Amino acid sequence: MERDGGQEPLVERETSVSAVFESGEDIAASRDLARDFLEALRGKHGLTVSPRVMGAVRLVVSELVTNARKYAPGPCLLTLGFHEGAVEVTVWDSSTTLPLILPPDPTRVGQHGLEIVRAVCHGFETHREPVGKRVKAVVPLVDEPDGIATHQRTV
Repeated sequence: MERDGGQEPLVERETSVSAVFESGEDIAASRDLARDFLEALRGKHGLTVSPRVMGAVRLVVSELVTNARKYAPGPCLLTLGFHEGAVEVTVWDSSTTLPLILPPDPTRVGQHGLEIVRAVCHGFETHREPVGKRVKAVVPLVDEPDGIATHQRTV
C-alpha cells in the first residue's frame, strides 16, 4: 500500500465497487466502471495508476464479463477492489462450469481471452459457489522497472 511521506496509508481500508450486468451491451459499461474505479484510486486516494494498469484492468474486465454473459444464463456481478497493492477483478455468474483455459495455439482463431487474462495478471483463480462460480484476477498496481508486471502466478 502506498504511503504519504512514508507515514500514513493513503487507502486505509479496502476500496471496492460492484455492478450487475444483464446484457451483452453492458460489456462497454463494465469497462467504463473499471476506468472510473481506477481514476478514483488515482484522484481520491493519490495512487499511481499507469497506462499499463489502466489497459490491463479494462481488458481483464472486458474478457471476464464477456465470458460470463456468453456462457452463463442470467446476470453477472462484477466487483472491482483494491487490496494489498493490487486491483482485484471478480466476476460471479450463475453457471457452475469452470472456464477452460486452452493451451497457447497461434493457429486457433478466437478463444484466447483467458490466456490473455492470465498473461497480464499476478493471480488468477476460479471457485464454484453454492450457486454459480466466481472468477478472480489480480492486477498489481505498480509496474516493474521494465514496464511490465512480473512475478505472475496462478493462485
